[in-house]
Amino acid sequence: MANLKYKPVVHDHKAFMARASKRKGFTEAYEALELEYQLANQMLTARSRAGLTQDAVADLMGTTKSAISHLEGVTKHAPSIATLQRYAQAVGCDLQVKLVPHKASAG
Repeated sequence: MANLKYKPVVHDHKAFMARASKRKGFTEAYEALELEYQLANQMLTARSRAGLTQDAVADLMGTTKSAISHLEGVTKHAPSIATLQRYAQAVGCDLQVKLVPHKASAG
């Protein structure tokens, strides 16, 4: 099995967002992919909480580190529910999917 020691990379997300939001078209592009970014953030947070590297998660899922990197990234190809379930199990989580009704507009 791969080395299970997790060494987090320092990342100041607020500072990154502050810089990125100044770029033309960033806000619109980010909002269009908001759900994907939320999922990626949850996946990275869960893996960090579990103290696992991408190599370790790959070993637990029976796949490659590059597949985990692709899975944790925001791409145009959405992972299947089965893949998300395997990832959740590997990082010690349960997967929950919800459909939430829209809030009624006040108009």
